[in-house]
Amino acid sequence: MNQTLSFDEKYAAIGQQDSRYEGAFITGVTSTGIFCRPSCRARRPLPKNIIFYDTSQQAIQAGFRPCKICKPMDLEGEAPEHVKSIIKELQADPYLKIKDWDLRQRGVEPSQIRRWFQKNHNMTFHSYQRMMRINQAYNQIKGGNSVTNAAFGIGYESLSGFNDGYKKIFGQTATNGQAKAVINVIRFTTPLGPMFACATKNGLCLLEFTDRRMLETEFKDLCQRFNAVILPSLAQQENEHLDQTQTQLSQYFAGERQEFDLEMDFAGTEFQQSVWVGLQDIKYGETRSYKQQAAFLNRPKAVRAVANANGMNKISIIIPCHRVIGSDGNLTGYGGGLARKKWLIEHEQTLK
Repeated sequence: MNQTLSFDEKYAAIGQQDSRYEGAFITGVTSTGIFCRPSCRARRPLPKNIIFYDTSQQAIQAGFRPCKICKPMDLEGEAPEHVKSIIKELQADPYLKIKDWDLRQRGVEPSQIRRWFQKNHNMTFHSYQRMMRINQAYNQIKGGNSVTNAAFGIGYESLSGFNDGYKKIFGQTATNGQAKAVINVIRFTTPLGPMFACATKNGLCLLEFTDRRMLETEFKDLCQRFNAVILPSLAQQENEHLDQTQTQLSQYFAGERQEFDLEMDFAGTEFQQSVWVGLQDIKYGETRSYKQQAAFLNRPKAVRAVANANGMNKISIIIPCHRVIGSDGNLTGYGGGLARKKWLIEHEQTLK
């Protein structure tokens, strides 16, 4: 199988700040003595000053020290401790309102928080807080509380203001709208970069790298299929499917798990779901061509349709579409990026 990235391909990747290459290689810079992750935003060195390594450990053993800009010894995209602390507080107490003055009292610059949430959650910090409060109000209303009591209980000064905020999230006012389901979402870090996981009350429905280009479309599709909204989970409404996903995925990356035992709530057509179920038959450490997969599904003439269904898979790694390759052995078609696909296949084949 042709899996190796050439020097030129790696060199081109480090000029793009592309997080899809996380975990694929490490860049050692001989002129400075530092090593960087592929997505480092520092100026790209000259080719003659670069040595590529597979892991950070190899770079350290060769005498390089970690870059202070991209911090390659940390998990890519991991939240700073002060952000983790604030998120934990908001999950425990969604009534809490943290303003710029409060942040400064904690020794945190508000602009840093704003940039982090915009980059990693694609929303402002204040929008994130509003979603937490609306989520709490939604659960109260669903539990029988009046809209008025829920609105004023979470700190809104007018019912119209609450309905405006509610409508931005649910697409309808709390007073007129039909109840929607809630899909809980969490963000967590992995050796290949940060991921989003979403789950309904019935099971996991999405697991994707946060830089997947189709992610926004997938979120919209989930909301339409389940007549739901996607909201961060509160501490008092923990979703066991998300907890289990994080635990089992951590074990997978550590080489301690080869099979997943999770409830899943598929969002797709009957044909797509049959393809996703078939993907789970590909054993850990093995691969299958698109043609072989179509034959396995008794659809030998539907290679392209099967490949398209693979591409629509919303639950990466656990539904192992990364184990499907081209008939010539080349890596093709992976939403998380071919560098990640290469890493996952080699990770499994090494530990098989």
